[in-house]
Amino acid sequence: MKRNNLLSLLVWLLALPMAAQEPADTMQTKVLFETSMGNITIALSNLTPLHRDNFIRLVKEKKYDGLLFHRVIKDFMVQTGDLTTKQEPPAPPTPAKRNSRTPARQQKVEQPLQTIPAEICYPALFHKRGAVAAARESDEKNPEHRSSPSQFYIIYGWDLNKPTAEYYIHQFDSVFNGKYKSTPEVVNTYTEKGGTPYLDGLYTVFGEVVEGMDVVQRMQAVETDDANKPKEDIRVIRATIKEE
Repeated sequence: MKRNNLLSLLVWLLALPMAAQEPADTMQTKVLFETSMGNITIALSNLTPLHRDNFIRLVKEKKYDGLLFHRVIKDFMVQTGDLTTKQEPPAPPTPAKRNSRTPARQQKVEQPLQTIPAEICYPALFHKRGAVAAARESDEKNPEHRSSPSQFYIIYGWDLNKPTAEYYIHQFDSVFNGKYKSTPEVVNTYTEKGGTPYLDGLYTVFGEVVEGMDVVQRMQAVETDDANKPKEDIRVIRATIKEE
């Protein structure tokens, strides 16, 4: 009888660390971005700890406060995090129109911050509507797909019917040849929510918008100049960690 009780106690004690880890494993840090167009709340994924911790550090250091949403493309995404835009005056339009369907890229090199190793967690994290992902330099300059230390974009994307979503998933599987394996849930989410599936596997998605997609919807529809910069400034007023 005593032996059975001892074994039970040992099993209970061994289970304690696992039980203690469960809340931390599922917890998501939430960040509130107060902007000149309204509030957006982002939940950071624990599957991308390097991006999560870097993002939290930048928020606590007030790096995002006052920055512009410097690149906005309708039916695609809104982008911020360029640290040089904090006090930037309105700029004249750029003569040459950029390709509006190229993936979001880091616009300027931020120093002395360092780029972040890619943490691509497909299919758990992908470019559905509301996804938050890190901008980066082009493949030619950055074959390892390392992320910008501060710039990120929020996906709005376009509506997708099931055949279109399946087409992009098929193309994805062909390009990556089994490196990442898509799932029916990815197809269903793209069909139900929309997004930009052609960016999957190329950029690190590290969170998602959990409140304020109506603000993102309004942002992505604003009038922009030839450099995809809003003609009327959209600024981050402040970014703060939300206490649960």
